[in-house]
Amino acid sequence: MFFQPAIGVGGYGGWRILQATASRQQETFEKSPSLGRDIEYFRENITKATTAEALVKDRRLLRVALGAFGLSSEINKQALVQKILADGTEEPTAFANRLGDARFKNLAEAFDYGNITAGSNILLKSFREDIIARFKTQEFERAVGETDGDMRLALNFKREIGAIASSESVDRVGWFQVMGQRPLRTLISTALGLPESVAQLDLDKQQEIFQDKARDLFGDSSVSVFTDPENVETAIRQFFLFQQIKDGSTTVTPGTTALTLLQSASFGGAGGANLFQSQV
Repeated sequence: MFFQPAIGVGGYGGWRILQATASRQQETFEKSPSLGRDIEYFRENITKATTAEALVKDRRLLRVALGAFGLSSEINKQALVQKILADGTEEPTAFANRLGDARFKNLAEAFDYGNITAGSNILLKSFREDIIARFKTQEFERAVGETDGDMRLALNFKREIGAIASSESVDRVGWFQVMGQRPLRTLISTALGLPESVAQLDLDKQQEIFQDKARDLFGDSSVSVFTDPENVETAIRQFFLFQQIKDGSTTVTPGTTALTLLQSASFGGAGGANLFQSQV
């Protein structure tokens, strides 16, 4: 079944449409026969993948495992994924802990092959159903992203930012966690109007810049501001505004004045999407 998300003409207006209809649209999407086959295969066979090697050798299982963490694009990097899973996360030198993208660490923690439980999580029904639920959500977002990548970034931000914002360590590591997840960083750096050159700076300096710009927009420098749904929505609205201006402005279009004003409050540079470079 081909899924075509309803997002109108895109932009923030499209986002509002998607938000109003997301539950119904996801329910429709989940009726896809191919999605159902992947889920049933995972549910019936994951207990056989007793090692990281066994998991990566079964492409259908690996598709669900990676997809559940937004890592579908890594499916052809079996050696890399096996190393991440086998190392676990308990040792500071574990491979997942040295990557800039926290999604790999989340994957390794969930399957736990290299940690104390040695992968026994796969025997738990609660674990299997949690991975399946994650996979459904991520696949829906991926399907939306095939029509509009900005919508996928917004869905991901709304879903993920709360856990970071409400964590006990948010004031100490919150911005590093955001910078370490490419989709989150892409949205918030664009919403704050940060130039791409920020990504080339020392990480501590980057954190300082994110804090300063967050204070300007939200009145607080901590990622904890995103425990407030209104601030989450403000960030998403700003993201779409910058994207619309960037994609459609010229020296003679109506958006030029607005872009100039936004840029003057944002280092004088274009508010583009930044991709965080992994720090290994």
